[in-house]
This record gives sequence, structure tokens and C-alpha cells, in this order.
Amino acid sequence: PDFVYQAWRLFIEGRPLELAAESIGEEHYLSEVLRSIHVGLLCVQENPEYRPNMSYVVLMLGNEDELPRPKQPGFFTERDLIEANSSSSQRKPPSANECSISVLEAR
Repeated sequence: PDFVYQAWRLFIEGRPLELAAESIGEEHYLSEVLRSIHVGLLCVQENPEYRPNMSYVVLMLGNEDELPRPKQPGFFTERDLIEANSSSSQRKPPSANECSISVLEAR
């Protein structure tokens, strides 16, 4: 989740290339990296109705048409943004989530 928050923050601040590793090297790949980040953020939007289906994702990655602006990712709160900005030494370890799943069967 921290990566999604960081990606969103850098995207809305106009600095998405900071997500890319310095090892990308060749500049002609930068537009592909930016497009991939943009499409990735479209895929994790909070409202599932706004998320593209896979055929549209493939279409978006395969052309150079303008992409819609992504909306806020799911499971995103202002607290998450503040925590993402804090130093790693101040972060708390993630908690373990437990759940049980019941399978219902007809009689």
C-alpha cells in the first residue's frame, strides 16, 4: 500500500518519474514508464466503476491517446499520506489482518 500512496502523491505533485528506478537509463523509455504509472493509478481508483477493464488497459498501454486523470486510490486517507511522508524509522510495522471465510452450501 505504501507504494500506491507514494505513486499517487508523486503523480498529483507532477513528479511521477521519481518512482522510476535510475537504472531505466534510456530516455525513450521514460514515456512508457510514465504511461504505465498513469494506467496503474487508473486501475487502483477507489470506485471500481472508474477502473478500466483489462481490454481497455491493453488499449491504453498500446497507444498514445490522452489518458483520463486518475481519481484517488482505494484505501487512501490523509493519514496514509502523512504516514507515507514520515521517515521509515518512525513507521509502525504493519498489523496482521485475520479473517475467516465461511462457505455456504445449499441443502
